[in-house]
Amino acid sequence: MNIAIVGATGNVGRKILEVLEKKELSIDNLYLVASSKSAGSKIKFRGQEHEILDLDNFDFSKAKITFFAAGGNISEKFDEKAAKNSMIIDNSSFFRMDPDVPLIVPQVNSEDLKKIKKNIIANPNCSTAQLVIALKPLHDLFKIKRVVTSTYQSVSGGGKAPMDELIEQTKLVLNNKKVESKNFTKQIAFNVIPHIDEFSDGGYTKEELKMANETKKILDNKINITSTCVRIPVLVSHAESVNIEFEKSFTLEEIKEALDNFEGCKVVDNRFDGGYTTPIEAEGKNETFISRIREDKTIKNGLNLWIVSDNLLRGAALNAVEIAETLIKNNFYGK
Repeated sequence: MNIAIVGATGNVGRKILEVLEKKELSIDNLYLVASSKSAGSKIKFRGQEHEILDLDNFDFSKAKITFFAAGGNISEKFDEKAAKNSMIIDNSSFFRMDPDVPLIVPQVNSEDLKKIKKNIIANPNCSTAQLVIALKPLHDLFKIKRVVTSTYQSVSGGGKAPMDELIEQTKLVLNNKKVESKNFTKQIAFNVIPHIDEFSDGGYTKEELKMANETKKILDNKINITSTCVRIPVLVSHAESVNIEFEKSFTLEEIKEALDNFEGCKVVDNRFDGGYTTPIEAEGKNETFISRIREDKTIKNGLNLWIVSDNLLRGAALNAVEIAETLIKNNFYGK
């Protein structure tokens, strides 16, 4: 199998390489592709150094599967051209709501891979990915009517520059020096910002609308969902406070069993100090962790959850590689 990664030098591109290192995926030739600025540099993979190739000159017919992890502008410019000769797994938001492009979390809706029309598959928003993997087994059993989420998203969701800025801002604050934000609308160090992406009509941000629209596309268009997305001063892993209203009644034992038995989920729900998962513990882990499981007594068939996952893995690189694995296993890629 020949594989290419566009954006191989970025946060998600490097994470895809890390995931591939640990997987048993057979790779005959690996092509690492990036902008002309990075071309010529080298990255080691499975003991061998690979030279970074210039995106503008890359021949996509060399790769059976190509991961795009370089942002929406690059996807807009190159995906459809590349898809003429390669199966594209795209990590940007550009194609997610395209009706002819399946939006995939393999554990949730792998059957939608049968609907490929453009040789492009979209990877969902990082917060959506961890949400739907927890909602899926519960929706199958108890039918979800409504979901209310508040997200607590790490700065790595914005890329490497925001991560570097959080560290720099923290140093400045600790040394009583003035902070000027470059990648954030306000100071992020020792603060939280209730604003991710641009504002749209109605007062919601694009990030909040992505969560609603993508969840509907992946899971069930009839689910009502509203979100507030917040950036927090954490480097890696997103957390979500989730309130769910079901059509059917449930017991907490049924909820925990359904979650714990679903691929990709892990219940850590102990009612004592520290008996839950936080972003630091989720970093570097493949699982989506669910804690603080309790009934919402204010509505009929209501439930509260705390969901945490590594956004660079479940929300990006790991999900993308699992899409590739599913393609190969089911021979969908051979177009």
